Amino acid sequence: MEELVELKENIASQRPDSWDRLPDIPLYMDQVVSYLTRQMVCFKEGDGLTSAMINNYIKDGLLARANGKKYGKEHLAYLTAISDLKQVLSVREMRTLVAIGKNVGTSQEQYDYFCRVLDQALDQAAGQLNEEAAEEKLPGMVLTYALQSYAHGLVCRRLLEIMAQKSGCADLLKGGKKK
Repeated sequence: MEELVELKENIASQRPDSWDRLPDIPLYMDQVVSYLTRQMVCFKEGDGLTSAMINNYIKDGLLARANGKKYGKEHLAYLTAISDLKQVLSVREMRTLVAIGKNVGTSQEQYDYFCRVLDQALDQAAGQLNEEAAEEKLPGMVLTYALQSYAHGLVCRRLLEIMAQKSGCADLLKGGKKK
């Protein structure tokens, strides 16, 4: 099917910019929103972040405030990750992951790791996709991908709980903010 070939090509080829390719100059909010649209693998208009969403992430403690009204490289890296992770994690879960991650490495190291793992995940998803599948096979393919997502989500949430307990961030998963 032509649509499946296009889907496989998009998933196999679209990737966010690496740390070294993120803009070196700070961006205003409208520039950030526009830039992030190009950072995501998306298939339709409106899948990206909005300025209201970004402001909410700041209020929720998921993202540092802008410097003046400008967002730097670190903001763009976190927002790129948030854009993808918001599809599968709640804000509370992402905030916990970010809090734990700050003890693991620099923002650049975390972002580089995010990009490597995203590459692997997208390559794996593209590799599993049979672009020659007949239309009657699509419901089964959808169910397979959905159940894989469910199973991975279960493991992800439990690992996050374990890490939060061991790092002293368990209160973040319950709705509190780390002080």
